Amino acid sequence: MGSAAKAEPALKDGEKGVIIQRDRKTYAIVPHFRCGILTSSDLRRIADVADKFGCQAIKLTNAQRIALIGLREDQIDAAWAALEMPKGPAIGDCVRSVKACPGTTFCKRAQQDSIALGYSLDRLFLGKPMPAKVKIGVSGCPNQCSETAIKDIGLVGFRKGWEIWIGGSGGVAPRLATRFARELDEERVIAVVDGLLDYYSHHGKPKERFHKFITRVGLGELARLLGLPLLEAPMDAQYQPNA
Repeated sequence: MGSAAKAEPALKDGEKGVIIQRDRKTYAIVPHFRCGILTSSDLRRIADVADKFGCQAIKLTNAQRIALIGLREDQIDAAWAALEMPKGPAIGDCVRSVKACPGTTFCKRAQQDSIALGYSLDRLFLGKPMPAKVKIGVSGCPNQCSETAIKDIGLVGFRKGWEIWIGGSGGVAPRLATRFARELDEERVIAVVDGLLDYYSHHGKPKERFHKFITRVGLGELARLLGLPLLEAPMDAQYQPNA
């Protein structure tokens, strides 16, 4: 006799802000904090909710989020109500939370205010539907503590302004981003990021990651559309579409 089919979880990934766990019975939820910054009161509330609902773990994620892991389906609504915090788009084809380093707010090495720019990008673009997931990182200096070189869109601070790097990716086929623009002020950075995301959202194919979209469209074409000089070698000289 064949083995019995596994029961499907009651909630789908993303529904009510949940992430299905390995046991296919429990869920994680991820409240949203812009650029990973929260207060001591936020931490206390998260700890209280985790204790109240018997979470298996509280996990710091690499995207500067806090995941409460091990909730049952019948606990999800009550847990969110107790948290009184916005749901973070931790999965799905959209702009995910923006990762930012401490920047000039805190770090002695920073050259630009990564937190202020990160907050603006988060406010403007968080959760915006895309053909595939989009990860954005903001680093206040060339040390790139926010791993901007492997983000779909990375912002890197220099003394003369911001650089924009695009087309990075982690995962099974990691690749470094290409420098797309340099010496921009914050207003211009936001306009360029808006233009990139808008063009990608309208012309990207379903599930086509941003680096593959860039390969197909061409780095030069994107620069032309946004009124920017082409800084690097043509994208197809660096990337293979089927890699």
